[in-house]
Amino acid sequence: MEQTLDINVSELVKQFKEMDQKLAHFSDILSQISWDSKTMAPKKGRPLFAKAIGTLSTETFKLSVSKEMGELLEALTSEEVYSQLDEVTKACVRERKSDYDKSKSIPAELYNEFVVTTSMANDAWEEAREKNDFSIFQPFLEKIVGFVKQFTDYYGFEGHRYNALLDAYEQGLTVEKLDPLFAELREKSIQLLKRIQNSSSQPRTDIFKLTYDVAQQKEFNKFLLPKIGFDMNAGRLDESVHPFAQPVNTGDVRLTTRYLQENVRSAIFGTIHEAGHGMYEQGVNSEFEGTAIRSGASMGIHESQSRFAENVVGRSKAFWTYFYKDLQNHFPDQLSNVSLDDFYRAINHVEPSFIRVEADELTYNLHIMIRYEIEKALIGGEIEVKDLPEVWNKKVEEYLGITPPTDTLGVLQDVHWSFGGLGYFPSYSLGNLYAAQILNTIKKELPDFYLLIENGEFGKIQAWLGEKIHQHGRLYTPSELIQKVTGEELNAKYLVEYLEEKYSEVYSI
Repeated sequence: MEQTLDINVSELVKQFKEMDQKLAHFSDILSQISWDSKTMAPKKGRPLFAKAIGTLSTETFKLSVSKEMGELLEALTSEEVYSQLDEVTKACVRERKSDYDKSKSIPAELYNEFVVTTSMANDAWEEAREKNDFSIFQPFLEKIVGFVKQFTDYYGFEGHRYNALLDAYEQGLTVEKLDPLFAELREKSIQLLKRIQNSSSQPRTDIFKLTYDVAQQKEFNKFLLPKIGFDMNAGRLDESVHPFAQPVNTGDVRLTTRYLQENVRSAIFGTIHEAGHGMYEQGVNSEFEGTAIRSGASMGIHESQSRFAENVVGRSKAFWTYFYKDLQNHFPDQLSNVSLDDFYRAINHVEPSFIRVEADELTYNLHIMIRYEIEKALIGGEIEVKDLPEVWNKKVEEYLGITPPTDTLGVLQDVHWSFGGLGYFPSYSLGNLYAAQILNTIKKELPDFYLLIENGEFGKIQAWLGEKIHQHGRLYTPSELIQKVTGEELNAKYLVEYLEEKYSEVYSI
């Protein structure tokens, strides 16, 4: 009897792995098409791309919630069978089961409408942004919010409706858990911000009011990427309106950035940020290719790697001790007479600003809290889409003390709502929290952490991150992973301490 059971289990696993691989391959193809539609595709061809994406997404969706998948998952998650599975197969089953449970009750036609709408919404968002006209994007966003609300009903939720969206990006996260974390971070950040604003030792800011040739910016970025550990033989860098990372597979990870003549920081740190995402994807165990766990553990963990690369490493003095001469060589007219110390302090200048992706480390989380509170109110039915420009501006005034002069610099600045990504924004601040906690651990295990950066020995740091985090993909849940890496649950104290230490040095406070 036991032998027969083993044979049956083996056949179940084989069937599951075939479906798992097919779904993974469909996802890879969709990633490639999506990247093309956002970067290289001619404008007139994008509506046709949207239809193709919609068709393939619908077929993928149907397979993921098919009767066959349901029967396989039911059999594999029975106590008798599940206990016989290896760790990797258990994780793959866990992820597919989670997706299945969330998606099963969503009608395929409704999902297809959602995908087509979001594909078209990206163009509407870009046009609205370019013309500073929220009304162009408004009807698309109204439809998207309607879809998302319907999805939360299908998912089911306890407490606030927004909990269903938080859980979709960060398993187990709720408003009740997040509010205290944000409250502590908000209080400490505002206190530190006031001390900084009162400091008599302010960095010079004229460095970034000059023109930086875009061609030279591109050269520097392509020089930088392989140095910090991004494998250009397994990836590429292109341009888009909003920087993003699009993994197709571990051997094909595509990054984009944007270039502004008047803001060299935007491209440099945007590129390093996306490289953090990219190096995570490139570092996943290749044996996980074609499975449900070939990706990051969660959006928050993924953001921890991009924020770790951008801020912990990229904005450190050690990083620019190594790279500053190269940057000066690319921009001699602008930087030859600027000292390393002045440059370091300038890139860590703190000042409330309109654009989230260009915000400093300290005020960045306040940008996230603005979006978090607006999304909660929007999903909770407390405000309507048409009210967003006004609500947005009031929140920015309340949190940052400034008022956006245009919707392009305000409510239209982020791409996330155009693809239905409500609930994603908190992942950025979770990323900062995780990154600081990971930093605390890596400094214990690599005591010469900053010296390694100063000497350009990024390989040792990437090896540590690869061993502790990247290789595991989605093998562990985010809470399991952060516990394994740092030995404790997530808390805010390490980010508070990191910000306090860093800015006390930069501002001599």
